[in-house]
Amino acid sequence: MNAPDASAGDELQQLQGLRAALARSQQQVADMAAAQEEFLRAVSHDLRAPLRHVTSYGTLVREVLGDLPPEVLRGADVQEALGFLATMDQSARRMGLMIDGLQTLVRASRAPLRLQPVPLTDAITQARATLTSAEAGRVVEWCVGADLPTLLAEPTLLQELLVQLLGNALKFTRPVAQPCITVLADAAPAGQVAFTVQDNGVGFDPARAGALFGVFQRLHRETEFDGVGAGLALCRAVAQRHGAQISATAVPGGGCTVRVCWPG
Repeated sequence: MNAPDASAGDELQQLQGLRAALARSQQQVADMAAAQEEFLRAVSHDLRAPLRHVTSYGTLVREVLGDLPPEVLRGADVQEALGFLATMDQSARRMGLMIDGLQTLVRASRAPLRLQPVPLTDAITQARATLTSAEAGRVVEWCVGADLPTLLAEPTLLQELLVQLLGNALKFTRPVAQPCITVLADAAPAGQVAFTVQDNGVGFDPARAGALFGVFQRLHRETEFDGVGAGLALCRAVAQRHGAQISATAVPGGGCTVRVCWPG
């Protein structure tokens, strides 16, 4: 008569063990996330001081060289030194942008997630207003679908994602004579909604698509397009925080399509 009670006791004990193991795993994940955040924050903060020294002392060296007699200043050695200083300054500024990118990623990964319904059409209008300067002096054709979904999202983080996606579309259509950017609703599995951002810009090699959303990954030379490769990493971080998925397809010289699949 005691066998069923013993079996039930064993099952309860196993269940309690599984719950304890799950709690330990969740705590480990939380600890690793906190450690990563602290590491990125420390790196971002501690690198600022030496970076300021590089840029400020470079300026001082230029001032010292500027005091040289004109005939010496025009010399090949001095001109070469000025070229070195210019490269140093450019690299230091790029490093500053990379630190900014790290800090933005940290904020996006740890910001409070206050979900609320956000009409995607309104969010895109707001993102385009933010990007007015990037569109200045250009004639860009915008095709925004009338049936875009409403997303359950943290508005500020969603806005950062859209600014990055639309900003990239503007940037990589810069060499195109008739740039066109299209935002449309897309088919999605039950319980989800999806949309795409498509441009007719320079595209990229699809074989390298796997690296596209990595931190500081660039698929084009810096001399062609600005940026340090942190924007799409931020998009991935925002999407992951919402349980969403983001992917991209492209053809060299034939534009790029970014697809975002969001929980409904």
